[in-house]
Amino acid sequence: MTSTRDTRDAGGAAAMATAVPGWAVVSSLVLSVLGLLDAAYLTFEHYTSSSTLACSESATVNCLKVTTSSYADIVGIPVALFGLAYFVAMVLLCLPAAWRRRELRALRLVAVVVGVLSVLYLVWVELYQVNAICLYCTGVHVVTFLLFVVVALAAAFAEPTTER
Repeated sequence: MTSTRDTRDAGGAAAMATAVPGWAVVSSLVLSVLGLLDAAYLTFEHYTSSSTLACSESATVNCLKVTTSSYADIVGIPVALFGLAYFVAMVLLCLPAAWRRRELRALRLVAVVVGVLSVLYLVWVELYQVNAICLYCTGVHVVTFLLFVVVALAAAFAEPTTER
């Protein structure tokens, strides 16, 4: 299953389009929705003072310690809110209609690269600055990495086609 777009110039001539593997469209949307749900939960917890955060409070796994640390905000904006905004954007960029728009391909790739670089920073913060990990944050990190893999593989396996 592939996703293509009929790209015709003003004169009606066929132009190059890209066939994207169907598995990439489906899996990227599923991952984006999962990330959105996890980020929404973390954002909710941030704004409710983490009163219902269901997570262990051991020495290593301590969601409350991570989500209330000084690193939980960047320039006064909660990291969870950044994650929520990221996944809202990724859901939109991973809709089947968005995969058919060739001009969104570079934006989708840039977005997943920014996402995975952010995850690397946040994992470093958890491990070396806060000295605790949050299971919900780890869920976001894993989803972001998998989304990066799917979008990168989709770009690599995309087949140029000529539509008439």
